[in-house]
Amino acid sequence: MTLLGIAQIVIFFALVVAITKPIGTFMYRVFKGERTFLHPVFHPLERLIYRLGGVREDEEQSWIRYAASMISLSIFSVLFVYVLQRFQGHLPLNPMHFSTPQAPQGATPMTPDLAFNVAVSFLTNTNWQSYSPETTVSYFTQMTALAVQNFVSAAVGIAVAIAMIRGFARHTAKTIGNFWVDVTRAIIYILLPICILATMFFVWQGSIQNFKPPATVQTLEGASQTIEQGPLASQEAIKMLGTNGGGFFNANSAHPYENPTPLTNLLQLCLIFVLGAGLTYTFGKMVRDPRQGWALFGAMAVMFIAGAFICYWAEQRGNPMVTSMGVESAYTGSQPGGNMEGKEVRFGNAMTALFTTVTTDASCGAVVAMHDSLTPIGGLVPLFNMQTDEVIFGGDGAGLYSMLIYAIIAVFIGGLMVGRTPEYVGKKIEQKEVKMALIAILATSLCVLGFTALSSVAPFAKDHYWNPPGPAIANLNNGGAHGFSEILYSYTSGAGNNGSAFAGINANTPWYNLTIGLDMLVGRFLFIIPALAIAGSLAAKKLIPVTSGTLPTNGSLFVVLLIGVVIIVGALTYFPALSLGPIVEHLQMLNGKLF
Repeated sequence: MTLLGIAQIVIFFALVVAITKPIGTFMYRVFKGERTFLHPVFHPLERLIYRLGGVREDEEQSWIRYAASMISLSIFSVLFVYVLQRFQGHLPLNPMHFSTPQAPQGATPMTPDLAFNVAVSFLTNTNWQSYSPETTVSYFTQMTALAVQNFVSAAVGIAVAIAMIRGFARHTAKTIGNFWVDVTRAIIYILLPICILATMFFVWQGSIQNFKPPATVQTLEGASQTIEQGPLASQEAIKMLGTNGGGFFNANSAHPYENPTPLTNLLQLCLIFVLGAGLTYTFGKMVRDPRQGWALFGAMAVMFIAGAFICYWAEQRGNPMVTSMGVESAYTGSQPGGNMEGKEVRFGNAMTALFTTVTTDASCGAVVAMHDSLTPIGGLVPLFNMQTDEVIFGGDGAGLYSMLIYAIIAVFIGGLMVGRTPEYVGKKIEQKEVKMALIAILATSLCVLGFTALSSVAPFAKDHYWNPPGPAIANLNNGGAHGFSEILYSYTSGAGNNGSAFAGINANTPWYNLTIGLDMLVGRFLFIIPALAIAGSLAAKKLIPVTSGTLPTNGSLFVVLLIGVVIIVGALTYFPALSLGPIVEHLQMLNGKLF
């Protein structure tokens, strides 16, 4: 590792620490219904939305009604996106004529299974893309279906996190807030203003924002090249802030239109973490003990830093098999050294490792390099990040409510150690809360491991897919440990609602489109519904005064306990699968037998 690379990681983390309290305080005021500096501009819009939707701002909901509202919006969203995709050939702003007989050669047809996968992907804040956007979806679909869902899915995650915080903050209450109010405020006061500013910044730095058709130009060598166009910058902003990750182009944030400069790269990294980090401080404010929020932040920060430096070390160390061939792999000042395969040369090993860690910590899924080209240990880091149920800052809202579920498990274990009923921020943690937490954790792991096992042995999943009237298509481009890692990564990414991929797998087949779609649904809703059930149960309880036997949950001891629980649960669940994938691949690399 180089001093410059280490400094880049440290500076980024310092920026995250600096913005956590201000954004957390602002979100606290927004969801408490207090006046903010944005109210003169956006409050009339908020009231108009309530009037049009028949929403009473002062009417709160039980956790069951809150969950029902969330599910009803989700059903409408998935049907809306599905229909738009299937009919995009008859809709405007489709200069490439996708889904029409005039579609260009090489365009990907929007089949029913692909449309289902995409609709579920953007509903669940996953943004898994088993297709190339520039050859599949129109500008109208990008804006009206996908970009809109980027806002809505992020807002739903934030709303659920706020509802769960209210469960801890309230006592003897029957309600946890109003879902429609929370979603509206998340979009209007948080997501929209930041995205407007970020969009203008991206355009200033060189991102495109237009409705022009692709331009055909002649290169200096005399060849013909097609340069894609479109309304990119606006989608780029919410792609990052909403921890969505779905790219306007297949190259995602490695594309110079999506990520033109080092400044845009830094802004994208900050946008990915800003709301997840800020919500930890919002939690502390709402439970009237900011140290509780900083404890959660501390646990997330330690795991983030560890992952970033392990990934950076692995990538900067490179592949010893290449070194043994006499290729210079050390940093010399004139060349970066390490493993540069599949990386955007503008960013190098340090920023690639940082981006890889951040995007898989925060269930974003945006990439600046091909994760399939990472070293085995470098690829293990993003894989395990997702297998912790994305608790390391995580997606918007999802990171916090997932970490709170692990906090419940941690205080339960702590209570067993001292022989008394576990408590967390003044609430007794009893049988119902522990059961709901375990359902959430077990459901996602069962889905990941079950689908991975089936896809590893089923011939139609791992070998070839019959593609009438064309030839059979290879589903898996690699065999052995790396091929297994590609399958494991796909389902881990789906269940973690991340959306990144190892990319050596052809996932646009009926089997993968349908199973990864189910994988994403389980990973989203079997975490949200137990989280809301926990919120409703806790809100109805009385506050318990702190005694000498209460386990402190706002100090370093609890931070260590929480980190230990997250890592141990992840390791016990996934270590056998990881042993068959990146771990054995690393051993093969060390022995010079990588294939």
